[in-house]
Amino acid sequence: MTTVQRPGADPAPPAWSRRPANLAKAVTAELVQRIVRGDYPSGAALPAEHALCDAFSVSRTVVREAVKVLQEKGLVQIRQGSGTQVLPPTSWNLLDEQVLAATIDEDGTLGVLDDLVVTRRLLEADMAHVAARTADRDALDRMRDLVDRMDALVDDPESYHEHDRAFHDAVMRASGNRIARAVVRSLESQVINTARYMGRTERALCEASNRGHRRVCERIAAGDAEGAAAAMFAHITEAWLVRRGAEGDPDRLAR
Repeated sequence: MTTVQRPGADPAPPAWSRRPANLAKAVTAELVQRIVRGDYPSGAALPAEHALCDAFSVSRTVVREAVKVLQEKGLVQIRQGSGTQVLPPTSWNLLDEQVLAATIDEDGTLGVLDDLVVTRRLLEADMAHVAARTADRDALDRMRDLVDRMDALVDDPESYHEHDRAFHDAVMRASGNRIARAVVRSLESQVINTARYMGRTERALCEASNRGHRRVCERIAAGDAEGAAAAMFAHITEAWLVRRGAEGDPDRLAR
């Protein structure tokens, strides 16, 4: 679904190739994109209900449902009697798939992805610290097996990355921190197919990445909590710096 913007005019109607089966979801998705893109800036009023009905050729019921979902996502605030106000980015729910995806699409600096990596790094380093103290033999065997398999998959990026995610999940599971694991998995699932997040995937990079996995695994197996945390911190940082290339500001990752 794409929107053609006319200079100095309101956003054009969505260029649907065919009318969506679920109109409320389609209208919601389009409005998320427009708000994140700045077509409807923070502090401004969302177009009136009748204007949105005309723009999308939908009923008031569809518009009301879509606007209610926007409010749940933290994008707008419905004020009875005074319309619907667009909220600033600080209010947006970036754990919401549509909001995060649109924010990444509109971010030319990679700052949002940097913040996502910093969040992952913080949580996973802590979980590696705990895993070094709590991982049982089965968990350690699982980690070692995954690292060994990845050595043989460096020429198959798709399979390599599946095992990469499985290794990180094995560490998170061993930590027992279900909340932190859920946050990381939620964030990862929303960007895993994003080219800007995945970056380059050639053999040499997979080999370097797996050396990082092996260091994490060795420190966990040795019961070295501080070493495991440091190894995970370094691995996530180094892997992202390589994937992101020269874009953005690497100082955002400095700690």
